[in-house]
Amino acid sequence: MAKSLFRPRATMRPVAIAGIAVLVWFGCARDQHDLTAPRNGPPSLSPSRGQQPDLGPAIAAQERHTDRLLAIPGVVGTAVGLTADGRPAVKIFTRVAGVAGIPQHLEGISVAVEVTGEFFAKPAEAASHDGAAATSCTPSTCTNTDVWPVPVPIGVSTSSNAFLRGFCFAGTIGARVQDATAAVYALSNNHVYALENTVALGTDVLQPGLADTQCSPTGSNVIGTLSAFAKILFCKGHKCPSNTIDAAIAVSDVARLGNTTPPAGYGTPNSSTAAASVGEPVQKYGRTTSLTTGQVTGINATVLVGYRRGTSLFVNQIVVSSCTTTCIGAGDSGSLLVTNDGNLNPVGLLFAGNSSGSTAIANPIGAVLNYFSVAVDGR
Repeated sequence: MAKSLFRPRATMRPVAIAGIAVLVWFGCARDQHDLTAPRNGPPSLSPSRGQQPDLGPAIAAQERHTDRLLAIPGVVGTAVGLTADGRPAVKIFTRVAGVAGIPQHLEGISVAVEVTGEFFAKPAEAASHDGAAATSCTPSTCTNTDVWPVPVPIGVSTSSNAFLRGFCFAGTIGARVQDATAAVYALSNNHVYALENTVALGTDVLQPGLADTQCSPTGSNVIGTLSAFAKILFCKGHKCPSNTIDAAIAVSDVARLGNTTPPAGYGTPNSSTAAASVGEPVQKYGRTTSLTTGQVTGINATVLVGYRRGTSLFVNQIVVSSCTTTCIGAGDSGSLLVTNDGNLNPVGLLFAGNSSGSTAIANPIGAVLNYFSVAVDGR
């Protein structure tokens, strides 16, 4: 049984949720401790690239003022990025245009307001009912929602064999990861595999996800079982603790799970990770929108994210936008964000976005891998 490691330490700060200012408790510690299987010692991971040094003053100003900024009705998040002319800026994300009370500068740092709308977790969903098996295929004809021949690729549809409030879901297999014992796992989001903390460890994990089989597991690949997840902490009343990752792993094996995307994707990710840097060209391959490219446009983000079970606060996140098409669609949750170059270094784990999909939010991949004591099983 998973052992809870969460030790809440909280300070009070005000936050606006859905346009109403309320008092919310934020955790002082900016990490997430909870609900995972027993951990092994962390494997050796290659060091990530350093953060851009010229953004340090902007990050410091953002962190000192995020309490006050999130207290403004209509503000849904903050981050650090660049202005249109390349200067460091504190970004403020708003639910609608014309939010009053936002300053133009913070401690001499420019403020850039972006009207994103609210952020939501991004699974695909379907109403629960008896359905039919998904279409079987060959690797040359498969779509992301078909039943792939094993070993299945990463970047395609997946879910646990479970339901939440009468709905079934589907997300994306982000990567094959490996622990210090050489056991391998499918990596995706908590809300894809654990359905927002509600699924028992040991539950079958499927490819494709239930939302792509009319909520029936018939004919699907069982690629593993839910092994561990980081618990998502939800706002309750006036308290809203901090989250860092929305992630889960399912124990599998190399006979059932591959480590490369379908042929139309970017290929096999590197086992060496990279820290997100503003302006970094990135790409992802996901169940719904397949291969898309964009840029890291914000780091150190603090954002409010909507789920079926409520609203959660996430800190230290990566913001991706400026995509050639949609950055994230419903069902792309769990996609691995990698550098858009020959290195294919993992950068983040996508889990949320705005309603249009023009802005995506990702957990830093280092935080995800360290939590589960795993490394990307790549090249």
